[in-house]
Amino acid sequence: MASALRVFWSKGYEGASLTELTKAMGVTRPSLYAAFGNKESLFRKALDLYERDKLAYMTAALEAPTARGVAERLLRGALAMQMGSDPKGCLGVINSVACGAEAESIKAEVVKRRASSDAALLRRFEKAKADGDLPDGIDPSWLVRYLTAVLQGLCLQAGSGTPVDELEGIVTTTLALWPGR
Repeated sequence: MASALRVFWSKGYEGASLTELTKAMGVTRPSLYAAFGNKESLFRKALDLYERDKLAYMTAALEAPTARGVAERLLRGALAMQMGSDPKGCLGVINSVACGAEAESIKAEVVKRRASSDAALLRRFEKAKADGDLPDGIDPSWLVRYLTAVLQGLCLQAGSGTPVDELEGIVTTTLALWPGR
């Protein structure tokens, strides 16, 4: 499954051919169909693996004691992922913006999963607001959108080859501008 994930991550859903997927996985097309049903089902399994293994830092980030700590863990986790040996960029971003009409169900799945993550982040920031950890005038829902935009931008820039020191600059600047403590 990890090899299929790498193909989808580097090529996107539509760019990943069945030939590339079967070669990477070391299986035949009939075996792939027998195990997963179709390319879309295989992608969903790869997306599950991506969320479980590559985005584990997101769940841990929600446990930070402050809203700034949450943001820092998310940003540093995303940066660390871009510095590893995996494909650069974000599987979710790649597949939510690059899907044509024939892959609309893939885009809808990615958007649904992102909405679930955003909802968890919103609950955390609402708690931070209630605890006095965020200043008056800061709307937790807009803070989620802002942080999501920065994270997605970071991943898009990484995917287009932006050097790590420049990505680190984005993280440092975002944290310097973070509201509150």
